[in-house]
Amino acid sequence: MEYFDARRKPHNIGKVIVALLFIALCIFVLKQSPGFGGNSVFSRHEPGVTHVLVTGGAGYIGSHASLRLLKDNYRVTIVDNLSRGNKGAVKVLQELFPEPGRLQFIYADLGDQKSVNKIFSENAFDAVMHFAAVAYVGESTMEPLRYYHNITSNTLLILEAMASHGVKTLIYSSTCATYGEPEKMPIIETTPQLPINPYGKAKKMAEDIILDFSKRTDMAVMILRYFNVIGSDPEGRLGEAPRPELREHGRISGACFDAALGVISGLKVKGIDYPTADGTCIRDYIDVTDLVDAHVKALNKAEPSRVGIYNVGTGRGRSVKEFVDACKQATGVDIKIEYLSRRPGDYAEVFSDPTKINSELNWTAQHTPI
Repeated sequence: MEYFDARRKPHNIGKVIVALLFIALCIFVLKQSPGFGGNSVFSRHEPGVTHVLVTGGAGYIGSHASLRLLKDNYRVTIVDNLSRGNKGAVKVLQELFPEPGRLQFIYADLGDQKSVNKIFSENAFDAVMHFAAVAYVGESTMEPLRYYHNITSNTLLILEAMASHGVKTLIYSSTCATYGEPEKMPIIETTPQLPINPYGKAKKMAEDIILDFSKRTDMAVMILRYFNVIGSDPEGRLGEAPRPELREHGRISGACFDAALGVISGLKVKGIDYPTADGTCIRDYIDVTDLVDAHVKALNKAEPSRVGIYNVGTGRGRSVKEFVDACKQATGVDIKIEYLSRRPGDYAEVFSDPTKINSELNWTAQHTPI
């Protein structure tokens, strides 16, 4: 045994030395790579580079906003739990902007305080565009607690993280649903906010939290209350792709084209007895490209210790029937229509007066013909 050990020992020591050298080499290589030990470009502020956190950036509006920001040379971090977002949208953006330091995707739930704090501690954000939210009026009436948690509570966690880590600019995605069903049209920013469904109420609560917090800080805040979003990237790289189980709650735009494509058997129009000219709801349809442009202009105009609140719409209301007729004409398909009773929590007519955003942000909707 002594003879055997004497022969083996030097050989084993050699193996250990080689292994240690290999480990040291690996550590050295890792340390040189971006992202090791907090050395990622995303973890530090750089002159001339604005790093924007886009919550819900895998979703319909958030992905289009990320595309625009990246085209305009912003650095973008998308945070999404993919409960409503689409990983395919993230892949498209990653393929369009593969350069290091342009885009990163973080899979996380904004309702998890530890995850949110970790994200903020490991990244140097200059601004937050907060899109992440469940956003179906009908669903909110059936699952109100989910909406208050997802919208109101999660916004509170974002604000706390921003305060803790010195992030001073917030662009908040709000909605015309906070106004409820005003007596007078068009809606201006000072129209009383009297929401009639949990979605609108949750957004109104989040707005109130933001406004109360902003009074005690020098944060730059822009709140954009937008109307009914339609459309997609003009080059067809992104679009609206709700999960199959959510199509029932989805936007009329997506439903129209699903029906035209044969994805669904026909279109369900909910409510034909509203006090409008043709009995269907009247809405202000805003193209997603225009909406994203409003967000970027709001970001550029955001100023410390100032709150800006803006309606984002075209200023013209169109009925659901008008929209469906336009969809039939555009696609050349005689879509089968099924008329149903009203959707819970809906209102008859809503459209904006965009005068304030026109004058203060120099923004006007460009894609207006239905």
